[in-house]
Amino acid sequence: MDQEKQAGRPGPLSGVIVVEYGVFHAGPGASAILGDLGATVIKIEEGKGDPERFWTVVAGISIAGKNGESFMFDVSNRNKQGLCLDIKSKKGQEIFFRLIKKADVFLTNLRKSTKAKMGLDYASIKAINPKIIHANVSGYGDKGPNADMGAFDPMGQARSGMMFLHDQHEPSLIHLAILDQATAIAASHAVITALFYRERHGVGQQVHTSLFSTGLWLLYCNMVMTSLLKVDPSFKWERHDASPLRNSFLCKDNKWILGVHHPDSKYWPSFCKATAQMHLMDDPRYGDAKGRHQHRRELVEHFDRVIAQKDRDEWMEILSAHGLMFSPVQRMEDVLNDPQALANNYVVNFEHPALGTVKIPGYPIEFSECDAGTSSIAPRIGEHSTQVLEGLGYSRDEIAALLNEGVVSQHEKKDAPA
Repeated sequence: MDQEKQAGRPGPLSGVIVVEYGVFHAGPGASAILGDLGATVIKIEEGKGDPERFWTVVAGISIAGKNGESFMFDVSNRNKQGLCLDIKSKKGQEIFFRLIKKADVFLTNLRKSTKAKMGLDYASIKAINPKIIHANVSGYGDKGPNADMGAFDPMGQARSGMMFLHDQHEPSLIHLAILDQATAIAASHAVITALFYRERHGVGQQVHTSLFSTGLWLLYCNMVMTSLLKVDPSFKWERHDASPLRNSFLCKDNKWILGVHHPDSKYWPSFCKATAQMHLMDDPRYGDAKGRHQHRRELVEHFDRVIAQKDRDEWMEILSAHGLMFSPVQRMEDVLNDPQALANNYVVNFEHPALGTVKIPGYPIEFSECDAGTSSIAPRIGEHSTQVLEGLGYSRDEIAALLNEGVVSQHEKKDAPA
C-alpha cells in the first residue's frame, strides 16, 4: 500500500513551521519526523550544502543515488523545503530573521561555539522570536568539558556503553545510524513536548538532547541493573546457557525462530506437546524450573535436533496453535515483505522520482483523526528558495535581485529517471 495522505486529513502538526540549520542525521532526522507529522520544514543550507549529500560510501558499500548524492540524505531530509542562503551576509541575515519571526521551531545541531559565532544560539534567536522553541542536538550535552565537542553515531555508542552490549571483551557497533535515529526521535519528542507547553503556558524555551543522553536513555534498564548489582552484567547471547523456552532455533529450511516465555513452568507442558516431546514431562531431571536450568545445555541440544526437522513456517503455525510465543528471526530483506508489517503500513511503498519505488518505514503510530508519514523527497540545494521568499513577502523583483547577488540560490527540481 502506498503511503498517501487521505483527502482532507491534515497531519497532527499541520500549521507548525520549523526552520532547520543542521547537518547529517541526528538533527535533521528530527525535522524529518516533524515533517512526517505535517509540519512545514524549511532546511537552510549554504555553499555546497549539508555534507551528508556527499556521504556516498559506508563500510565499503555505495549509498549513492542516481543523482550522485547519498540516499541517506533523502532519509534525513524528507518532507522539507530547501533554501540556499548566505546567512552570513547582511541581506541573508534579514531573510533569516524574517523566517525566525514566523517560525514555531528552530532546530540545529551545530557546535555550541559555532552557534554563538553565527548568532544561532538561543539568546540570539529568542531576541527575534521570544516564543520560539529552540531545539538543539549535540554529541555530549550542553554542559561539561565536552559540551563543544562534535560527535558521530559510533562515538555516542562508545561513550554510552552500547558497544559492549554484545560482548564484554571487544566493543562492536550496533549497525548504521541506530543511535542517530534514536536521537532524532528524542529531539522530535522534545520539540513536540515544548510546543504543548507553549500552548498551555504561552512560553517558548530551549530544548537540548544529545547522542550521549539518548544512548543512556536507551540503556535505562541496563544502567539500573549495573548500579544495583555493582557490576556491568554481561548479556552476551549464549544459546546453550539459556532455557529452551527463551531461545532461538534453526529450522530445516535454514531459517531461525525465537521464543520468549515467562514463567518457564507455565509454558513447559505446551512446548513439550507442540514439539511432540511429551516424554520429557515425565523425566525427573526436567520436572521443575531448577532441574531444567541445571540441564539446559542438553535440553537446547535436544530441541535443536527436534526443530531442525521442520521448516520455519510449519513450526510457527504449530507453536502458535499451542499458545506459545515464538517469532521468526528476520533479516531486513524479510521485513520488507512481512505481511504483518504490510497490513499495518509499517512498511510502505514510496514513489521516488529518481530512485523509483522504494520501501520505507511507515509512520509507527496510527492516528484516528489525522495522518502522518513521508510526503516528499529531500530537496536539492535551494530547490524552494523562490517559494520560501515569496512566502516571506518578497516581490519577484526583490527575489531576482537576491538571486543575482548570490544571497540566495535556486536550483531546479529533481527530474524523474528516463
